[in-house]
Formats: sequence, C-alpha cells, structure tokens
Amino acid sequence: MKIITIEEIIKRFAFEVLSGHDQLHRVIKRTKVRRPGLEFMDKFDFIATEYIQILGKNEINYLHTLTLEECRLRIANIVQYAPPCIIITSQQEEPLGLIEYCKDEKIPVLRTRDSMSELTAKLDAYVVKAMAPEIAIHGVCVNVSGIGVLLRGDSGVGKSETAHTLIGRGHRLVADDIVLLKKLSPQTLLGTHDEKNKEFLALRSIGLLNVVRMYGRAAFQEETRIALDIELTQWADNSLNNELELETKYVEYMDVQIPHIQIQLQPGRDIAGLIEAAANNWYLHQQGYSAAEEFMKRIEADMPSE
Repeated sequence: MKIITIEEIIKRFAFEVLSGHDQLHRVIKRTKVRRPGLEFMDKFDFIATEYIQILGKNEINYLHTLTLEECRLRIANIVQYAPPCIIITSQQEEPLGLIEYCKDEKIPVLRTRDSMSELTAKLDAYVVKAMAPEIAIHGVCVNVSGIGVLLRGDSGVGKSETAHTLIGRGHRLVADDIVLLKKLSPQTLLGTHDEKNKEFLALRSIGLLNVVRMYGRAAFQEETRIALDIELTQWADNSLNNELELETKYVEYMDVQIPHIQIQLQPGRDIAGLIEAAANNWYLHQQGYSAAEEFMKRIEADMPSE
C-alpha cells in the first residue's frame, strides 16, 4: 500500500493550515474519513483508530456550546483515537480550545470551504485511489463506449495501432505501453497511466503522438474501470473455437478476476471492430442478455412438438 502524507492532501485540496505546520509529514493510514459521533464521548474499544476526523457544522456548533474545559475534554476524546489530522469544513470558526489542544498533541488542524458532504466524497475517493495497491503491466488501456479494456500481447503485435484505430472511431486512450492497475476493492480494478506516458501513444514507423493535441480532449481519459482483458495473438490455424458462445475465461490481477478474451490477428481482420463487439457484448451480458440463448430459444420454438 502506498503512503500519503498530510502535506500531500493539503496540496491536492488547498486546505488552510490552522495549526501543526511542523507535523505535515504525518502519514495517513486509513482509506476512509470519519465524522465524530461516539468519539466525542468516553473511549470505546470498538471504534477504529487513525482515521482523519472531519468536523462539520453540527459538530462545530456543538463544540461552540461547551465551556473551554468541556471542549478540551471532547477534543481529547477524539485525539485518543490518533487521527492524523482534524479538518473543519465550511470555513467555520474553530471552537475554543481546539487549536491549543491540538498543538499540544501535535495534531494538525486544517480548514476548507467545502461542506461536509463535498469534502467527504472528494477526500474518500482521493485517499482510496492514492493508497490502493498497484502494479504496472505492459499493454494498452482504452475506454471503448464507456467500458474499460486492457489490450495485451507480445511487443509489436499491434496493440498501439489498434488503440489508434479505436481513437479514430471515437473511443479514448487511457495509457499506452505501461498501464498502472490499482485495486480499489476485491471486485474493482482501475486502469490509469503513470504520468510520464499521459496522453502519449507510440506508433511504429510514425513515432510518438500526443492524442489530445492531435485529436482533442475527447481522445483521452485519465482512468477507467477494467472490465475486459483482451489478448492479441498471432493467427493459429485450426485453433479457433466456433461454438455459439464461448465459456468465459478469466485472468487475475492482484486477486481481481477480469473476463479474458483472445483475438487472433490476420490480414483483413477488423480488430478494432472485434474489440468494439466484445465490449458491447460484455455490456449486454451485464444486463442479463445472451444472444446465444435467444438464438437457441428460436431454434427450439421452430422444432415440431412430439
């Protein structure tokens, strides 16, 4: 799991630092943030520690009703759960004793103009992605009609050229050559670039292209959820399976299973069109539709009854 610090989220979200300027190196260890509730009360052993604590309008209004001594007591109850920082939302005025107590305990206090709901959504999404386990693989990642597709195959097989054809048909490049895969959950794999190859596509005999400069913003996408793994291979005679519906095969990345398809190359085959068909067929399967099942039902309906 990657490490991110308080300083990194301050730069990312332009938080105001109210205290703890010398503690911004503190490490964030949890991928979610918390809004204190029971944490304001006495210590409970079952409440998880080390979460960023966010104080919204309800929490701040509550603390403003307390005396200085009571406020310090409630803040102490939060601090005992070892938050890496405390964030005040909606540009609210900090309650009495908060800054002083957090300075003593070396807890940074930050402030933002965002509301509780806005900040929670943005910060949760950012931290989950930033701390997600990741691997880098050789391949190309594209978004085809809203469906994330990972193209793999031997070097020189035509992955980048196929991606270029897909871009010409209105689809989007995510990453070429090196694809970063981030595991967001046991079922979710995110594909993205490694910053260095952002927007670039390398074509043999042509060179390096910036797809945004050449084709506009619509030709590129920062990231996509991987739905299909497609391997491009050389044509092999007598190896194709011509069943009406092939059994779904899977490939695993960091224990996340992704449906796998192999497409064989041959002069004249519309590989980009086959990838479009595979993506659209995957989508229909997610909706519960199978062309093979419908075809068999039609065959059975035409068969004479005994």
